[in-house]
Order: sequence, then C-alpha cells, then structure tokens
Amino acid sequence: MRDFIIKHDRLVRRFLEILPGFTSWNLILFPYWGIFVMPSAVAYFVLLFNIYWFYQSFQIALAAIISHLRIQASMQYDWMKDIKAFPDWQKVHHIIIIPTYKEPIHILERTFASLAAQTLPRKQITLVLAMEKKEPEEDRAKKVQELQSKFKNVFANFFVTVHELIPGEVVGKASNERFAAVWVKKELIDKEKMDINYITVTSCDADHKYHPQHFAVLTFRFLDNPKRYNYFWQPAVMFYNNIWELPAITRVPNTFSTIWNLSQLPRKDRLINQQNYSLSFKLLDEVGYWDPDKIPEDWGIFFKAYYKKRGDVEVEPIYLPLHADAAQSTSFWKTLKNQYEQYKRWSWGVSDDPWIIKNYLLTPGVPFWDKTMRLIYVLWSHFLWPVNWFIITIGLTLPSLLNPAFRRTALGYTIPRLSSFVLSLALIFLVIMIIIDNIYRPKRPKEVPLWKALLTPLEFVLMPIAGFFFSALPGLDAHTRLMLGKYLEYKVTEKV
Repeated sequence: MRDFIIKHDRLVRRFLEILPGFTSWNLILFPYWGIFVMPSAVAYFVLLFNIYWFYQSFQIALAAIISHLRIQASMQYDWMKDIKAFPDWQKVHHIIIIPTYKEPIHILERTFASLAAQTLPRKQITLVLAMEKKEPEEDRAKKVQELQSKFKNVFANFFVTVHELIPGEVVGKASNERFAAVWVKKELIDKEKMDINYITVTSCDADHKYHPQHFAVLTFRFLDNPKRYNYFWQPAVMFYNNIWELPAITRVPNTFSTIWNLSQLPRKDRLINQQNYSLSFKLLDEVGYWDPDKIPEDWGIFFKAYYKKRGDVEVEPIYLPLHADAAQSTSFWKTLKNQYEQYKRWSWGVSDDPWIIKNYLLTPGVPFWDKTMRLIYVLWSHFLWPVNWFIITIGLTLPSLLNPAFRRTALGYTIPRLSSFVLSLALIFLVIMIIIDNIYRPKRPKEVPLWKALLTPLEFVLMPIAGFFFSALPGLDAHTRLMLGKYLEYKVTEKV
C-alpha cells in the first residue's frame, strides 16, 4: 500500500479530496431514496443518529461544566507566586505573532492593551505585528505609528514584519505567520543569541483579547512540563468581544461555538489547538513552521508536529477565557454574509484530511491506537459537519412525506416520536449551556435595553435556521468545492 500511495500520489490525493463530499452527500441523501427502497433501515438510521446526538450533547454539557469550574479556579489563583518557585522563570520569553490585514486600529489597540495588562513581566514578551504588503503602505505606516506611540517601550520588543506573497504560497494566516516566525528567529535567536529552549510562540488573531494571567499560566505550564518541547497550549476561545452587537441569528451560532470550544478543553483525546495557541519555538523550528501553501493552519501545524514526532505530541489546556470577535459587518445582511464566509473558511479544514489520512498510512513509528483515535476524531469532525443538521432537524419528517405508505406503518409512526422524545431530552443540556454562556458573556452594555437581554434565551428558537445557514450550508459548500477541485481562496473576516 505504501508503494502504491507514493507511486500514485496525485491520484490518491484526488480520491481523498473527493471522499468527504462523497460521504456527506450520500449520508444526507440516504433518507430520501432509502425511504422507498429500505424504509426500515432509514428509520433506524435516523433514530440511532438522534441517540448519538443526545450522547454528544451530554458530553458537551458535562465537559463545559468541568471547564467552567477549572476556569473559575484558575482565574482566582496566584500564578506568579508559583512561577517564582522555578529558578529559571525569568529566562522564559514569549513571542506573540499577530497576523493582520486591514484590521481597524482600535481592534489592534485592544489586543495590544490586553497584552500590556499581563501579570507576567512584560519584558518577557515580544510582539510581532505581521502585516501584508498588499495592504496599502500608507495604511500600514499609520497603524504602526499609532501602536508604537503607545506600546513601543512596553514590551521587550515590538517588531513589524511585512509579508509579500511568493510563488508556492497561498493567501492566508499560515504564509504570513511563517514569514514572521522565520524573521524573528534570525533576529532574536541567530543574532541576539536568545536561548531557543526557553522561547514560546503564540499564534494570535488580531482581534483576540487575553485574560491578564494568560502568559503567567503559559509560563508555569511550560516550566512545569518535562515534555514542554512536544506540547501545544490552548485557551478557551470565546466569541464575546462584540456579542451584544450581533443580530440574534448570528449570536446563536457564536454562542454555540464558544460553548463547544469550552467543552473541548478537558478532552485530552479530542483537544487540538485552534484559533489561538502556543508552542515552544524549538518545536516549531524542528517541524519546519507552518506550511505556506495551506489555508487551515492550526490543525495543520498540530498534525505536522504529530507525525514528525511520531505521535509524541499533545495539547494541554489553559483554563482561562480568551475573547475574540464574532463575524460582523456594517449592516445586517453583510453580517450574515460575513458569518457565512467565516464558517465556510473554518469548514475548509476538511482540506487537511487527505494529507492527514495519507500520513496516517505512510508515517512509521506512530502508535497505532493513538493515531487511529486521532484520525477518527478528524473524520468525525469534518465529514459529519454538514450532515448533522439534516438528520437531526429534518430526520424522517420530509422522507415520510415522500412515502406516505411508510408513515402509516407501526415503524413509521413510532420512530419519529421516539426521535422527538430523545431530542427533547437533549434540551436539558441546552439549558446548562445557556447558564454557562450567561456566566461568561460580558455584561450588558448601557445602550442595549434590558428587555433585549431578558429575551436572549429565547433566541435559541432560531437554532434550526442558524444551524442550516451557518453550519450545514457552509460545510456542504466546502465539501463540494474540495470534491470538485474548486479550491477555496482565503478571505479575511471583516472587522468593524
């Protein structure tokens, strides 16, 4: 098999690119043709899928509660006191790479201000503003001037890099971050002779707002871990910076994304770094940095390190909230479009699957059970992304209308009611999620009327509509594009 894959690399890659879309489309369409050919199989398929969804809802709610309790404890703990027990704590240096393209200055200032408010001494922090050359030079210069006037002497270093796309690269966060990281290595490690063994790198979006203890916790986790050079660190990313400014239809999916991120932290078997994460510079250098020809960069760098280190790589949670902007624009309809494009870009993570599957088969020395469980989680996350909504929301309702004869059978009468009962029970877990969301959501701004805040829980009746337009449809869009070879072009999420 290894020889066949290597010899027919292009053919195998195209087969694996077709596989996600082929799978999702067939699972979605199965109830509609199957209701005529094998109606009993369709009925049990839908019932089992709903039971599976109940189990997943239970897992998400339970894991979110665990994360909540640990975050509350972590926010109140004096991490600096523990850090100072390490004799070499002052040697640790954090490099934070902030890729930016046309973000407004107030967004960048908010991110910088949250870093300036860290409890860890700021002389142990270097900021790298990673800009793109295609942004007008006048705009870039104005932002840099304003940021330097406020933050130039706050941190150990404030660097600015300007990335220009070269042949073999694609537009996106990965190519920009790679350029910035390589530049910083030459500047600090090669020239200044900083010890790479004590340096971490953080991938930070331009709209991220850190908890004041974030880098104190990261420093402790780094020093306390004997396998620090084989680890990533991941906080709880919450889309709360502008949550009160969003229309209800997009506030719902962003709330669910927040709870989902929260629920993944305790799951060692599932946790993979995403959106904002840190790793040792030594690990990043050893694995060859981010791939500049890929759009998805977070799972990409994890699996690149995972296979390079023969499976000896883990992600450790940082139990602190990190606030990010949800997709927003200058009008209601533009916000909906912006949200759709963001979810489509996220679902384009499926484009990593061919590479992950191929390395699963080709990379020797990776423990079989561990790599198999990792692969199953990747396939579950990506392949079922567009499928879940269709099976859970529509279920047997539409297929039964297409085949009224089946609806009049005992099975056709019983299964839909059993499925409805199972999904109704799952609403218990929705209540738990709403409570946790209410704890972490920022306080209501004065300009938001009280009645609107009181009605917020009722917004969840929009779940079926929001789920279709901001989960199922963009997921199916990404799968179909990959299946047809219509590769996605990176689009920066607009910030207002």
